[in-house]
Amino acid sequence: MKDYISRYGEWAFIAGGAEGIGAAFSTTLAEQRMNLILVDNNLPALNFLADELEKKHNIKTIRICQDLSEERAYQACFEKVRMIDFHLIVYVPAFSPVGRFANYTEEEIDLFFSLNIKTPAHFVHLFLSRQQKEQRSGIILMSSLAGIIGPALTAPYAATKAFSLILSEALFYELRKERVDILACCAGPTSTPTYWSSKPVNQRKFIEVMLPEKVASYALKKLGKRSFCIPGWKNRIFYSILTRISRKLAGKIVSNSILKMYPEL
Repeated sequence: MKDYISRYGEWAFIAGGAEGIGAAFSTTLAEQRMNLILVDNNLPALNFLADELEKKHNIKTIRICQDLSEERAYQACFEKVRMIDFHLIVYVPAFSPVGRFANYTEEEIDLFFSLNIKTPAHFVHLFLSRQQKEQRSGIILMSSLAGIIGPALTAPYAATKAFSLILSEALFYELRKERVDILACCAGPTSTPTYWSSKPVNQRKFIEVMLPEKVASYALKKLGKRSFCIPGWKNRIFYSILTRISRKLAGKIVSNSILKMYPEL
């Protein structure tokens, strides 16, 4: 693992840092003795994890209970830590139900955009405005394999995750001379409460359900080296195969797999 403190300073900001992949990022960085600004809307989980990391790793935490889908949530969060000098930010939260597009409500469609696009875009924009060129900065945005080739039953989720991927790729080249590392982490199925609550079935052996800790660790290792990464060797092989065939055939393969995982939809 890198020495993240010498690279990005003593503080990291993790949006959605109390559960699942976000908690894995929090734990991995705490193990490196980084102090954490943790943002989550689940206050009990937020306090439980922060207490645990403080005691185990002798770090400091700042806890912000905030619904990141709310208007100007990014401003509310940054205002609370305006005096903290942090140069690493990780954005994890996503609205990610599996379902048919026509069945979503107007409110749910808005939630896809607010939580998956609007808030992270503003977080990145505001974060960059705070940075000084002499200090290297790091940004990780959680994307998804679904954002590369959109499968059935994930239309708005896949489309919004494609935004994070393209944003990271564009900024990687735009900011590479300004000491800003940015990475989109295109994770596949990951063992989180959100994933299992969707009740997937009939998973084929080539689909690797990864542990959140492995996803976070892999993303942190690749930060500064490339514009996006795909955790899991099976996922990387699958991606490599899909990019070597026609997009039409790739979409059919991925969609058929998803439809078999959710036959009742």
